[in-house]
Amino acid sequence: MERSNIRHLFIAESNIILMPIEICTLGGYSATGGNSVAIKVGEEVVILDMGLYMENYIRYTEDREDVSAKTYKDLLKVEAVPDYNAIADWKERVIAIVPSHAHLDHCGAIPFAASLFPQAPIICTPYTVEVIKGAVGDERMELQNKIIPLNANSTYVLSKSITIEFVHVTHSIPQTVVVVLHTPEGKVMYANDYKLDSTPTLGKGPNIERLEELGKEGIAVLIVECLYAHEHRKMPSESVARQMLKEVMLDTNSEGKGMIVTTFSSHIARLKSIIEMGQKLNRKIVFLGRSLEKYVKAAETVGIVNFSKDVQIVGYRDQVERMLRRIVKEGKEKYLIVCTGHQGEPRAILSRIARGETGFRFDEGDIVVFSCSVIPVELNQHNREKLEQNLHGKNIRIFKDVHASGHAAREDHRILLELVKPKAVIPAHAGGEKARELADLATKMGCKKVYLMENGKRVTIK
Repeated sequence: MERSNIRHLFIAESNIILMPIEICTLGGYSATGGNSVAIKVGEEVVILDMGLYMENYIRYTEDREDVSAKTYKDLLKVEAVPDYNAIADWKERVIAIVPSHAHLDHCGAIPFAASLFPQAPIICTPYTVEVIKGAVGDERMELQNKIIPLNANSTYVLSKSITIEFVHVTHSIPQTVVVVLHTPEGKVMYANDYKLDSTPTLGKGPNIERLEELGKEGIAVLIVECLYAHEHRKMPSESVARQMLKEVMLDTNSEGKGMIVTTFSSHIARLKSIIEMGQKLNRKIVFLGRSLEKYVKAAETVGIVNFSKDVQIVGYRDQVERMLRRIVKEGKEKYLIVCTGHQGEPRAILSRIARGETGFRFDEGDIVVFSCSVIPVELNQHNREKLEQNLHGKNIRIFKDVHASGHAAREDHRILLELVKPKAVIPAHAGGEKARELADLATKMGCKKVYLMENGKRVTIK
């Protein structure tokens, strides 16, 4: 099929009559973030993911002094959460909320929105459970919903009609799963987010064998991320990122110099590699920042890692400033500082160090490593540019993009489509051109039904 015909073929209908499987795309289909979708099977509804639109959420909280006084209505007004008014007629039928993993753009709206469906338990992997509990505590809220932990590669009988299955895949956060809803009308597979990394640096590789089995059993619809569907490659393994870190941290002369590394606080595998490099440098390793403390604590609670035996972890601002003064006093060349601020967030530790607010001062030749990419939204790009300009003015050495993404690229999608052979595909996690790129791939691979959706729209899978 020619690319030009795709626009005319894939149209989501707004007026849908009652059918066995209905899907309402709630967030992440008109823009990136706020991932959420509702699946209706007969008279029962399951919500997959309940995420924040991080750019809007960050902008809103930075503009408010009383950040603890957030409500769902507040966040909905600034488009920081999915709009569940789109399923007002399904509200009493929601029987579960199932986040696929612990990134906030997939589970961060739970403290604010889960109470809209108090009868629905939250079912997720143990690590995701801990992150959600931490987020609820930070917001000084209480969840009415029951929380049910479910391990990867396990199933949970939700009702007579619906069984939930978690299939382990790799991503940039532990215990990410592809969610499969087994129903009498067919299987719904939700792969949002994932990467097919056969050589991860923490945990096992993806459960390819089970994905292939599910493909043979038959998948009615695959809802799949399309964030990097336009990149014609297979996404490099996390082991590649580890090698990049090795080359930067160990092969660069850092004798007598300070060294700071910043990365995603939730990227436990990357943090593990950074610790390994710090140990080879014979530096004392400190983690600075509240989000680092939270994600590491969650990982330690469920037994994924035990960083505390090798790393001093400091979360709160006054403690961070005391630690930085101690580092300066003892000699910063003796330490490896791992801190928050990889996107240039103004309140994060690295930005505050760069502005001279912490007692730590850069000297010529000190090293800053950004083991991350810049998330391509206006706020992050502006913040990072401002931070980098500040750092460049201090005549230090900066290493950027020491990173491999945790998301699937086009060839990962090709492999998944070959494995599961879905009858229908819905691109997720972005709209517009990226969704059309995935639609193009799926069509060329023989998928006859691809639905380009928008937030708040419904489609029936026949």
